[in-house]
Amino acid sequence: MILLIDKPKGITSFDVIRLLRKKLGITKMGHAGTLDPLATGLLIIATDSATKEISKYMGLPKEYEVLIEFGKTSTTYDADGEITNCVLSDVGRSEFEKVLGNFIGEIAQTPPIFSAKKIKGVRAYDLARQGKEVKLEPRIVRIDKIEILEWNWPFVRLRVNCGKGTYIRSLAHDIGAKLGCGGYVKELRRTAIGEFKVENAERI
Repeated sequence: MILLIDKPKGITSFDVIRLLRKKLGITKMGHAGTLDPLATGLLIIATDSATKEISKYMGLPKEYEVLIEFGKTSTTYDADGEITNCVLSDVGRSEFEKVLGNFIGEIAQTPPIFSAKKIKGVRAYDLARQGKEVKLEPRIVRIDKIEILEWNWPFVRLRVNCGKGTYIRSLAHDIGAKLGCGGYVKELRRTAIGEFKVENAERI
């Protein structure tokens, strides 16, 4: 069985599975694509024999809506981290759109150190929380489209269509770095995975 769940803010993707196991009485369960606790939106949950197909769903393109605040950076690249003020430039929309062009197509992207990426079998966020040095290598990801939904500088809401493995937190951080004023994810919502839409998902 495949379930579409609209994950609420403040819980992990595994918290969703734990709640569903208790609610449905199903033990064998997995999700296709992690959402950070800050993020809301679409999770595809597979149960029983459908768990064998999880990799198929993980490879589907994703769509996100993200609110980025510029002029600040975060240790986690989102609002859950330690926020630092930066020098805020007065960036115009046309200049901003030109900068976005640098992030379309196949790009090299470094995951946040506070991420689930593993280094010698240990999660990067566990090492980061211990104060240890974390070095993650950049990898190639694909971003198909970035559209400005709301312009209220230094707050900008974007719709991002991207491929597997793209970190929207890293995208926000990298756009801020390119502009020279910093940026972090204030809100994040996954709205689609392939043909699956969040409006067809159930809340828990």
